[in-house]
Amino acid sequence: MHPQGSPTQALDASQGRTPWFPLALIVSLFFLWGVANNLNDVLVTQFKKAFTLSDFQAALVQSAFYLGYFVVALPAGIYMRRFGYKSAVVFGLALYGLGALLFWPAAASATYGVFLAALFVIASGLAFLETSANPYVTLLGPASSAAARLNLAQAFNPLGSITGVLIGQHFIFTGVEHSTAELAAMDAATHAAFVKSEAAAVQLPYLVIGISVIAWGILILLTRFPRAAAAASDGGTARHGVLRDLLRDGRFLGAVAAQFFYVGAQVAVFSYMIRYAQSTMPGTADKVAANFVTAGLVCFMIGRFAGAGLMKYVKPARVLAVFALINVLLSVFAAFVPGKSGMYALVASSLFMSVMYPTIFALGVEGRSDDERKFGASLLVMSIIGGAVLTAAMGAASDYAGIAHAMLVPAVCFVAIFLFARQHWSRIGVEATA
Repeated sequence: MHPQGSPTQALDASQGRTPWFPLALIVSLFFLWGVANNLNDVLVTQFKKAFTLSDFQAALVQSAFYLGYFVVALPAGIYMRRFGYKSAVVFGLALYGLGALLFWPAAASATYGVFLAALFVIASGLAFLETSANPYVTLLGPASSAAARLNLAQAFNPLGSITGVLIGQHFIFTGVEHSTAELAAMDAATHAAFVKSEAAAVQLPYLVIGISVIAWGILILLTRFPRAAAAASDGGTARHGVLRDLLRDGRFLGAVAAQFFYVGAQVAVFSYMIRYAQSTMPGTADKVAANFVTAGLVCFMIGRFAGAGLMKYVKPARVLAVFALINVLLSVFAAFVPGKSGMYALVASSLFMSVMYPTIFALGVEGRSDDERKFGASLLVMSIIGGAVLTAAMGAASDYAGIAHAMLVPAVCFVAIFLFARQHWSRIGVEATA
């Protein structure tokens, strides 16, 4: 085993002779998990149609997915410390590929529960990828620019997200849509054939994804990584009290809570963007409605690049606070002005959501030791469970009050993010006068 590497050692390893190909492989992970994350937005609509689900039941797609993050993130952090970054990445890609391949038997049986289990396996793999890639990026340069650097790396994530939506739009959505009355009028055999046909639409796309991800994992396995990136641990036990110290740190817990609310808001908005378009603009086909998701992801990608540049001049916490406040207003507007205007507000909110995840993550691990950074990364990834909890809550709100008013759920989330950012903003002011 290689000796434990400190953050400084990790920096030295990358600054001496830049390992461009290995770094490109790691950056590609941001793209790959973007594909998986936003294909879920398509699956929510596809499974709602295929299995005749309520909004709450359809939201279980996201619940199963983000539950995987919650359950596996901490074990992923322990695994990473024991075996190193590269091993964690390869293991994560193996799980991701396996979960994607499980879509084939799930579609063959046309069973919603099997699909949810496959999504859980995919998410378990992504928990390994995110737990290892995010903290590593924060080490590749000066601590003062960690948030901007992570925003830049994460800018490749929306490229994957756009790809995921386009895959769903053109290769999963069949264009066959029936009203509730038409479905009720079908005999059992016809309805079963419809369900099986709609479920089968996911088989080929996920087969290709599964094979591609496994092949990428083999490529990484065969690639020589610099020592600091390949193995950052001697396999020893964690320093006593690291988790205890983190859980007693109010500033860190604030970051965990903010990440919980952010992921919940992002997943809820994107998951129900198609539903919002079809409900508030009657007659909008699912393929047409998916264009709004694509537009939102383009805004998301632009925001990532723009945010990384903006943070060279403005403190990350201040950018986060302003963007959160803008999104409070946009979400409330979408809730009370449904239709095309509200839809445009949701698309615009993507621009301002873009910087939130990496900025909260960077603020959470800022100034911490190597052990704290690794276990802190695990806890921050665990907070992604917000995507499961708050998307389901939004589905229940939609069933009760309508999809437009359900947009108040992300509005509340953005208020929580603003409060977190404002706290850091205040701390910056105190430090500046100290």
